[in-house]
Amino acid sequence: MTIQNIGDGNKLTLARAPSSIFARISVLAALAAVGSFATNILLPSLPSMAKDLNVSTAAVSSTISVYLAVFAVGQLIVGPLSDRYGRWKPVMFGLGIFVLGSIWCEFSTTLPMMLVGRTIQALGACAASVLSRAVARDLLSGEDLTKALAFIMVAMSAAPGFSPLIGGLLDATSGWRSEFLVVGLFGATVALAYFRFVGETHRPDSNVSIQLTAIRRGYWGLLTDLRFIAPAGTIGLFMGAIFAMFSVSPRILIDGLGFSPIQLGLFFAGTVFVVFGSGMTAPRLAIKIGHARATLAGLIIATMGGTLLLLAHWVTPTIWSYLIPVLIFLAGFGMVSPLATATALQPFGDRAGLASALLGFLQMAGAAVGVVLTASITSATLAIGIVQAALTMLGLILYLAGQRAALAR
Repeated sequence: MTIQNIGDGNKLTLARAPSSIFARISVLAALAAVGSFATNILLPSLPSMAKDLNVSTAAVSSTISVYLAVFAVGQLIVGPLSDRYGRWKPVMFGLGIFVLGSIWCEFSTTLPMMLVGRTIQALGACAASVLSRAVARDLLSGEDLTKALAFIMVAMSAAPGFSPLIGGLLDATSGWRSEFLVVGLFGATVALAYFRFVGETHRPDSNVSIQLTAIRRGYWGLLTDLRFIAPAGTIGLFMGAIFAMFSVSPRILIDGLGFSPIQLGLFFAGTVFVVFGSGMTAPRLAIKIGHARATLAGLIIATMGGTLLLLAHWVTPTIWSYLIPVLIFLAGFGMVSPLATATALQPFGDRAGLASALLGFLQMAGAAVGVVLTASITSATLAIGIVQAALTMLGLILYLAGQRAALAR
C-alpha cells in the first residue's frame, strides 16, 4: 500500500508516512467538503434571502437546485480533463472560479444575478469534489485508500451537517451575505493548502483522448462494468437517502416538533458524529471480516434505519421516533460510503478522474432524486419513510447483484 509523490518517485506506506502525507489527506478532505459546505449553509437563510431579493422562499430555493444540477454535470467534464492534463491545474482553476462565484453571490441584488453566481460557484466546486477522490486514488491503494476515503467521505458528510448551524449563526449576526464571504474564504484557504501540501499527483497523459466520442465511450464502459456501477450506484442511492433527510428535516423538526433554526442546526451537527464514528470504524472492520462483508453490514444497518423510519410514520410523532431511525441509517451510511467508494475506484487507477467524475455525478443525481421525491409527498414523515426505505433497499439489492456477478466470473 503506497503513496507516490510523482515529483520524486518515493514510495511510503501510510502507516509510516511523515506528517506531510497526513496533511495531504486532510487537504483532500477539505477539498471534498467545499461543494457541500456551500450548499447547506444557505438553508437557514432562505426566508431572509427571499425577502431581500423580493421573491418567494420557494423561488429562492432554486439557488440550491441549480447549484446541484450544475455541480453534477460539471464533474463529467472535469474528470476526463484531469486524466489528460493532470490534477493540479483543474483543482486550482476550479477553486479560483468557486471564490469568484462566491463574491458574485455576495453582491447579488436579484434572483437572476444570484443564479448566475451559484452557477459559477458550482462549476468551481465540482472540480474540487471530483478530484479529491481522484487524487486519493493517485496516491493510495488497497486498505490505505479505504482509510483515506473514510476520512474524505466523513468530511463530505460533516460539511452539510455543520454548515446549517454555521449558516444560522451567520444569518443571525451578520446577515445572509456573510455566508458567501465565509465559503469564499474557505475555498481560498483550501487552494493555498493544496498548493502547499499536495501539488501534482498525476502526470499529464497525451494518450488520453478528450474527444467527445472517446469520453462517451469511457463513461459507457464504466456504466456497463458491474465492478464500478454496482458500488457506485449504491452510493448514489444512499446519497439520495441522506439528502432526503436533509431536505425534509426542517419540515418535521421545525414545523412539526417546534424546533428553532438553531436547534435544527444543532441536530444536523450532532448527526455528523455518528457518520464520523462509523466511517472511521469501517476500514478496521473491513480488515477483520473482509471488505465485502463490512460493506454488506453497513448496507443492512442503513436499510434497517430506513425501514424503521417508514414504520415510524404510523406512531405518534416525537423526536425519538424520528431520531432513532435516522441515527441507525447514518451509522450504516457512514460505513457504506468509504467502503463502496474504494470498491468502485480500486480497479480503475488509470482512469481515476473519469471514474471519480461518474461516481460524483451519480451521487448528485441520487441527491436530486431524493430531494424531488420527498418534496412530491405532502406528509413529511411519510415522504422520508418511503424514500429512505426504498432507496436503501434498492442500494442493498444492487450491491448484492454486483457481488453475485463478481462471484460468477
